[in-house]
Amino acid sequence: MYKTTSKNLIPILQCLRQGCFAAFLLAHSAWATAAAEPLDAIIAVVNDDVVMTSEINRMFERVKAELQQQRGDPPPDAALRRQVLERLIVMKIQLQLAAQTGLKVDDDTLNRAVSNIASENGMPLARFREAVERDGYDFAQFREDIRDEIIISRLRQREVSNLVHVSDREIDNYLATQVQQDTIEMEYRLAHILVATPQAASEENAEKARKKAETLLRRVRAGEDFLRMAAENSGDPQALESGDLGWRKAGEVPTVFSDAVTSLREGEVSDVIGSPSGYHIIKLLGVRSAGEELTVKQTRARHILIKPSELMSSDDVRERLDKLKKRIEAGDDFDDLARSHSEDKATAAKGGDLGWVSPGDLAPKFDKAMGLLNPNEISDSFETELGWHIVQVLKRRDHDNTREALRGKARDAIRRRKIEETGQAWLRRLRDEAYVEYRFRDE
Repeated sequence: MYKTTSKNLIPILQCLRQGCFAAFLLAHSAWATAAAEPLDAIIAVVNDDVVMTSEINRMFERVKAELQQQRGDPPPDAALRRQVLERLIVMKIQLQLAAQTGLKVDDDTLNRAVSNIASENGMPLARFREAVERDGYDFAQFREDIRDEIIISRLRQREVSNLVHVSDREIDNYLATQVQQDTIEMEYRLAHILVATPQAASEENAEKARKKAETLLRRVRAGEDFLRMAAENSGDPQALESGDLGWRKAGEVPTVFSDAVTSLREGEVSDVIGSPSGYHIIKLLGVRSAGEELTVKQTRARHILIKPSELMSSDDVRERLDKLKKRIEAGDDFDDLARSHSEDKATAAKGGDLGWVSPGDLAPKFDKAMGLLNPNEISDSFETELGWHIVQVLKRRDHDNTREALRGKARDAIRRRKIEETGQAWLRRLRDEAYVEYRFRDE
């Protein structure tokens, strides 16, 4: 599978994990008929769009190949096609919303994204295209799939991630709870089966879903493979990854089953857990200690920033900074020169003082240049995205960053959990409000 580290791009198929929400119980005979249809046909109507047989077939082959590579034992084709159809439906709903609200990805952005994917795979673009086509993937379609992934990523950022906030009180409560449970540095690898129910489900539908979940639980406890059953039956976005949620810190475990997870032993399966989304079954695949070092090497430094402009080129800026460096080395006061010359408004009034900074607090290029200096040494001029700088290191120290690091990790964990839970609710609402009509022949 092709990969990328771009922050704005979800890797191939990973974006689809956010698209599946509720797998509807479609008859196996109907799926067999649809799969055997030699001509392209409409399988489902989704608002004002359609899902075609060719779309399902294309995604089905990719997902099946990925599952075979990961586990060697994919679920039955009918169950897998059912999951693929639901993912396509929810993807189309998201893309429709993006189009309605004017969210687009231009060709320049798309070209950069594809080039980045090629680079991450260690190939020039032309050779990467050959590799994609050699794998049986039409390159034009590959590009459009990438475009859709970027659009969905940006849509979710706008509709979900940007609206999630974490308060100091939430961080305090999280840390207090984790300390009491002695789980603050523990990570859990989980697998999940969801038997989904629609919003405002009737008692009859809710009871039917609960009974199905209890049947699945009995089968699992009788020895059937949990991951295979998740891939075949779960209505969770990770179904096609065999329900594997990966490693998560305690605070990143969804709230609805966090208590159950901390009470399980490795390899154990939870009872059926009810929630507004439906009925869940959790298996604890592994437990480990995060064990991160919380002592950091901090640097006290000061700098002078000058930005190129229409009146001053980069070469002019570098020459000006070089002269300032020589004046400092000749005895002029760094503080005075920073106050009169630096264009960093936040630090100029303090003589360019950046205070104590930890690794990662500043821009990578700035961090790198600062890291090469000994105390009292001044750098040559260097460029970052903010402009051109000279920096002087004043002191270094080993700093116990435990409190700050724990609060930062707590904030990240809470935010990721809230984004996941909010995203699930958002997808569920979109799916429930959409018009979906299935079209395939019954035998």
